[in-house]
Amino acid sequence: MKKLNISILRYSILGVISASSISALIFTNVFAVTTSTGSPQVESKTSQNQKAEAQVKQNPYKDAYFGETHVHTGVSMDAFIGGNRLTPEDAYRFARGEAVNMNGQMHKIKRPLDFCAVTDHSEFMGEAYSLMNPGAPGYNDPIAKAFRETTDLNEALGLYKKYVLDPLSGGGSPHPSFFQGPESIKSTWKKNFEATEKYYQPGKFTTIHGYEWTSAPDGGNLHRNLLFRDTNLPDMPFSSNESPDPEKLWQWMGTQRAKGMKVFAMPHNSNESKGMLFTESTLEGKPITKEYVQTRASMEPLIEMMQIKGNSEVVPQFWPNDEFADFENAATLQKYNGRVFKKENFVRYGLTRGLKYKQDLGTNPFKYGFVGGTDSHNGTPSNVEEDNYALGSHGLTDRKPEARANNILEGEMRIADMSPGALTGVWATSNTRGAIWDAMLAKETFATSGPRMKVRAFAGQGFAKSYTSYNALVQDGYKKGVPMGGDYKGKTAPQILVWAVKDPIGPNLDRIQIVKGWVENGQMKDKIYNVVASGNRLRKDGSVEPINAPINLKTGQFNTQKGSAELMGVWTDPDFDAKQQAYYYVRVLQLPTARWNLYDELRANVKYPDDVKKQIVERAWGSPIWHEVN
Repeated sequence: MKKLNISILRYSILGVISASSISALIFTNVFAVTTSTGSPQVESKTSQNQKAEAQVKQNPYKDAYFGETHVHTGVSMDAFIGGNRLTPEDAYRFARGEAVNMNGQMHKIKRPLDFCAVTDHSEFMGEAYSLMNPGAPGYNDPIAKAFRETTDLNEALGLYKKYVLDPLSGGGSPHPSFFQGPESIKSTWKKNFEATEKYYQPGKFTTIHGYEWTSAPDGGNLHRNLLFRDTNLPDMPFSSNESPDPEKLWQWMGTQRAKGMKVFAMPHNSNESKGMLFTESTLEGKPITKEYVQTRASMEPLIEMMQIKGNSEVVPQFWPNDEFADFENAATLQKYNGRVFKKENFVRYGLTRGLKYKQDLGTNPFKYGFVGGTDSHNGTPSNVEEDNYALGSHGLTDRKPEARANNILEGEMRIADMSPGALTGVWATSNTRGAIWDAMLAKETFATSGPRMKVRAFAGQGFAKSYTSYNALVQDGYKKGVPMGGDYKGKTAPQILVWAVKDPIGPNLDRIQIVKGWVENGQMKDKIYNVVASGNRLRKDGSVEPINAPINLKTGQFNTQKGSAELMGVWTDPDFDAKQQAYYYVRVLQLPTARWNLYDELRANVKYPDDVKKQIVERAWGSPIWHEVN
């Protein structure tokens, strides 16, 4: 079958807009702030939600909640062009376990989520309002009708190029004729607010107000997702049309915080950042200053470890000693828009570079906890199970097995290299908006590559060698140590108490590792330690006997006999130096499972390229614990 070179707006358009052309596009009243309440009915629902929150029982030892922090509906104009007509309401219904009509077929996830944030692009929100709401100003504009009525993706992209990309690249307005100005942006933002309030069920299902700021200067990904703690929101989001510079975004966020709003940002896709995310200079080319690192650290507590466009932890070419680095690396990203991999693109590098900034400037700007998301443009949050990835993630481009086996997202990557995405796990006192947001701000989070395995870690002193119950372990962890996301300030080597449990419907676990990073004599270093392995396979030298548990290539079935359902251990850093800043994060590996493309081959009789793997080792990453030197 002939390869089809087709793309989605976000990659071929938003990904290549230059900083200079965007920075000239300034909306009026962007800093005007109000509380978005909407109709009396919405105000009543908001009031009900606040009362219900107060009644939810709190668990001081916290429970794990799984959710989505990165998904796009038809409100994102690139998703709309790809055929997505789902609304934020549809996305929340899908997250709760309901079936929705996705690309002409009914589809649902296997298990409902605990929480969800719909993060539509702030750019072109106004156009989305005119496109999606009959009777809205601009709805019947000939160009809007052409966008809405075309059934051919290439035709839709041609329309976008003609009416948006070409004017933008020529220095004009990126907005087509049916754009109705800032009021249309506010109208979309208000509808998103109303949907988020409507589907919030404190204690059962949490919705979080948020959006994506989509900056891509020179094709490098500097995107951030913003999440708000409550209903105190701006009347309109800040977009890269106002500025592609993260410092301007942080300035705007600071203005909102000064007016009582609680908001943070999360960078994503560092693997596409062209070395600009964990930066050595500002976007304007100026040296990094003490003010810069302090501001960034205060605005960005979390980073997205993985999503559909790959795992951003590490890649083998820069971490050859990491035997598990070859995982969902999305290597064909390097063929487009000059996004050649650099060591500076990856999360482990960023964490270690942050330690050096702490040495030099007194603050670590990359002191990140971990989240995972999908970035799906189908409006379907956390559709991450490999055997349920039957309709892709980008509309018309990859909705059929033949397309996924042969198509390319022009300007982005080979579809066969895409992943269903990742999940965010949060240890929170309750399933409520405030508790989940607070836990995320505190970085007591973990990311998984899709499965619902759970992981916890504490660093302290005096832990037992083993515990009679999980509850005893957790209580001792909080009593004698600090959890993931915390600072260990002891003068002696920390004991790190680790625990993980398998996904109830997945395979057993292989092992738990700890990844340590530090700076020694000005050099950034990292090392992997095996802490505990199933079946007593951990050798005295710290290595682990490989486990032979392949999948059944004829059915996709994983091994059900080997591995452990639960792993726990206590590890003490043998190379500890009390004078060195360091971080420690947990990585949990499960037994191999079938990759989504194998299910395509078995069900639809399609053939994927020979270099596309048929099985993978799914994993979870716990947010780091930092050793701070006073």
